[in-house]
Amino acid sequence: MKNYDSELMEHLQSFTTENRKSRMMKVLEQRTRYITVVLEDIFQPHNASAVLRSCDGFGIQDVHIIENKNRFSPNKDVDMGTSQWLSINRNSPANSGSCTSECLERLKKDGYRIVATTPHTNDTDLEDFDLNTGKTAIVLGTELEGISREVEESADEFLKIPMHGFVESFNISVACALILHHLSWKLRSSDIGWQLSEEEKAEIQLEWLRKTVNNADSIETRFKSEYKSS
Repeated sequence: MKNYDSELMEHLQSFTTENRKSRMMKVLEQRTRYITVVLEDIFQPHNASAVLRSCDGFGIQDVHIIENKNRFSPNKDVDMGTSQWLSINRNSPANSGSCTSECLERLKKDGYRIVATTPHTNDTDLEDFDLNTGKTAIVLGTELEGISREVEESADEFLKIPMHGFVESFNISVACALILHHLSWKLRSSDIGWQLSEEEKAEIQLEWLRKTVNNADSIETRFKSEYKSS
């Protein structure tokens, strides 16, 4: 972490409580980027918010939002402020096109395998999914249509939740919670190196402080001025 960022983080910490600092560190110890979630064109605010809440609850740090048709609009009363603790990466097309492939290719370059959640010829049951293969990006599609053709063509694997009733699928927020509950438990029970690096922890903690300390922008402006003159 850069010296400036380190000193800024220490300075911002002086404006928060010891309990809050301790809580941040405790949560960071359980955060992971080994699993990430990709949401494609979710349009119901309640579902979007519930997904964010599940990601935070199960320790998933990064959420990637694809906004080809629908703008991602979580409901603060549902997500309970969890969006401020997540690293949300929004992907919107420059024009009327699609940015799905661009988002997925970027994830692949970062070492993620693209796992689409949909019944498919070569799908894998959730209980049988192998996390040892590598970092995993779980892609959830729209509430009515599921994943797009672009996701299907780009996916490395397909994942399904076994169903034993008349319905063929769960609500997207329920499906996300079920998948993350099982995979996060499986991950933490493994010998996979799933935790954040010390540098990642520091970067995220600084991001959290900037979001949660009152008048953080003004405090940082004054700090930067003093830092440059020192």
